[in-house]
Amino acid sequence: MQIESLRKIVQDVDAAPNLHAALEVMVQLVAEAMETEVCSVYLLDERNQRYILMASVGLNADSVGEVSLSTTEGLVGLVGQREEIVSLEDASSHPRFRYLPETGEERYSAFLGVPIMYRRKVMGVMVVQHRERRAFSEAAESFLVTLCAQLSGAIAHAHAVGQVDVFRKPNSASSPQVFQGVSGAGGIAIGRAVVLYPPADLSLVPDRKIDDVKSELVVFKDALEIVRKDIRDLDEKMQKALLEDERALFSVYLRMLDDHALPAEINAKIKAGNWAQGAVRAVIDQHTAHFAQMKDEYLRERVADLRDLGRRLLARLQASDNQHREIGEESILIGEEISTAMLVELPLDNVAAIVTTEGAANSHMVIVARALGIPTVIGVTELPTTSLDDVEMIVDAHQGRIFVHPIRQLRQRYKEIQKEEQQAAQDLKAYERRETITPDGHVMPLYVNTGLMIDVIRGAQRGAKGVGLYRSEIPFMLRERFPGEEEQRLIYRQQLSHFAGKPVVMRTLDIGADKDLPYFSIEEENAALGWRGIRFTLDHPEIFSAQMRAMLKASIGLNNLHILFPMITSVSEVEESLYLLDRSLHEVQEEEQVKINKPKVGVMIEVPSVLSIIDELSELVDFFSVGSNDLTQYLLAVDRNNPRVATLYNHYHPAVLRTLNQLVKRCRELDRPVSICGEMAGDPGTAALMMAMGFNALSMSSSNILKVRKALIQIPLTEAQELLAEVLKMDNPAVIRSWVEMFMINKGLGSLIKPAQKSLG
Repeated sequence: MQIESLRKIVQDVDAAPNLHAALEVMVQLVAEAMETEVCSVYLLDERNQRYILMASVGLNADSVGEVSLSTTEGLVGLVGQREEIVSLEDASSHPRFRYLPETGEERYSAFLGVPIMYRRKVMGVMVVQHRERRAFSEAAESFLVTLCAQLSGAIAHAHAVGQVDVFRKPNSASSPQVFQGVSGAGGIAIGRAVVLYPPADLSLVPDRKIDDVKSELVVFKDALEIVRKDIRDLDEKMQKALLEDERALFSVYLRMLDDHALPAEINAKIKAGNWAQGAVRAVIDQHTAHFAQMKDEYLRERVADLRDLGRRLLARLQASDNQHREIGEESILIGEEISTAMLVELPLDNVAAIVTTEGAANSHMVIVARALGIPTVIGVTELPTTSLDDVEMIVDAHQGRIFVHPIRQLRQRYKEIQKEEQQAAQDLKAYERRETITPDGHVMPLYVNTGLMIDVIRGAQRGAKGVGLYRSEIPFMLRERFPGEEEQRLIYRQQLSHFAGKPVVMRTLDIGADKDLPYFSIEEENAALGWRGIRFTLDHPEIFSAQMRAMLKASIGLNNLHILFPMITSVSEVEESLYLLDRSLHEVQEEEQVKINKPKVGVMIEVPSVLSIIDELSELVDFFSVGSNDLTQYLLAVDRNNPRVATLYNHYHPAVLRTLNQLVKRCRELDRPVSICGEMAGDPGTAALMMAMGFNALSMSSSNILKVRKALIQIPLTEAQELLAEVLKMDNPAVIRSWVEMFMINKGLGSLIKPAQKSLG
């Protein structure tokens, strides 16, 4: 049982065409490697609560697929119940031994059973047996545990795509399936999948000699002009929906298609005797191979753009630009990766949702989808994209969950939820002009989180009292280089002007973790605890100072700028940041020959260490702002972008609520205002708790302002405080959530509870 044996088994199992074949390969190889006479795999049929013998070497072949045990029967059931290894020298003497005559296992004495676990769930049991009595070594147990861990993912995937049922009944392509990803933009959609795939496959284009070079050059020139026009048309199409900065990708494409760039190299290949399609492939391959070797994130982004351009050119050359079926109403776009360009060239009114198997929650496409209000789920790694075209689906982007071939009852429930959401959205318009005042007279200021201009416009329309968090990294993410000081000034001026007379809290550049810049990738094993936020900007004072100078210049004459430092963990970080701010203020005043009031400065409370130094920090800054998403993930040690531990990330966790309550009390004693932004501020249930704690302001996405306002207008502060006192005594997040939801329902606010919570628990 050397590492070579383990590696070979894993490789052979991975190479198997389906789960059935993989199980047969595994039991054979395991029996050989462990020198045992029997190796069997039992899989758990959750519906019937039985373990079914799915593959075996050593037991009677006819019993495979036929023999089963209940979850409380036999040694297999014991392994599953205990969720741990069971090793016996003489199995028949154990009180839980169950003799199954169909298997012919009466000949075997030694027994070693290992549970196959996937995300805390028992998927099945692997068993090895031997005729002679023997004690299995610790190495043997470890070997089997390792293999079961490898096998568990394959079994879970087979369950997801409906393969497991093939061993008991014919597999149905229309069997319901559920997949989990990461929410990019919230919402619910019901529709039919449209699988997006490249219109042309560059890798299949051969080299081909040509006789008429001139005509081939003309063919390429015509295709080039059409592609250029297509990209200009896309840019024009999106002018009203996106800012110029948000359409930067199109200018990148056009620069690549400049006569002196890629086309010059392609023309040279044609002149050397290759046909246009082969020349396109050769040039694109050459560049992508060169960039890929450099292992640079920015260049890898350019590789994707190069391939996209190559496919567009090839599609025009092949006159095959209509390979996709029509994008009808309520279409759900599916793909490995869907670029911004692919998205915006489609009829967006017909796009109900977007689902990708790859991508990041803050990619350019997701940011645009969020701005356009399209529900988006990314990172659905197990989604079988090639078999989903025109398949009915439900996308629950609140939970990052995808339902394929949903059953009638589920479809009906989500239709009801959609209607409720639509009606609720219509009803909420009545709250656009109202003040957020509770029945007992408490005023609760609601602020908006912004990044794109559409957030600003909607926030102002919905009566936000200011900007509680401007994510200044968004303009950085939408460019192919660091924006200059004047570029930043113009962007910041727009934000400040739209809320003239109201506070605008601008967070300094917060990159790292899940917020990568395409031209400045930060690759770390543990990015959430790495080089991010203030850590990055203090290491790059030239970037930090340029940003603060731009903010200060943008505030001239408006005087509504507040500056917020992210990811603070120590007093020294604040002191250094304030020094750079003071220096920038002095420089700008001298340069502009104008008096600028020093903006109020705040610290973002995201890292638990700040809680113990809040007294010292209060002497340096004017206010505090809680980043509830990051603070929750750091308090609970849960990566909020990891679907494997998504269920552990919970704002209703008693540690989170008690920490926030103590924080607000201390800030009040220190006479420092404290606000909260993120999901806790934007959820009506937790917003009521935050109001009860005494937060001075709540800042949220523009899409949540009216829901929160409607809730708080109907909840007296005294009742919210009573609710808070009750939940602070509780120790179970699920119980706390249920208690708060019941409170909301009793107040007639059940429609404001997240649909995903109502439908799926």
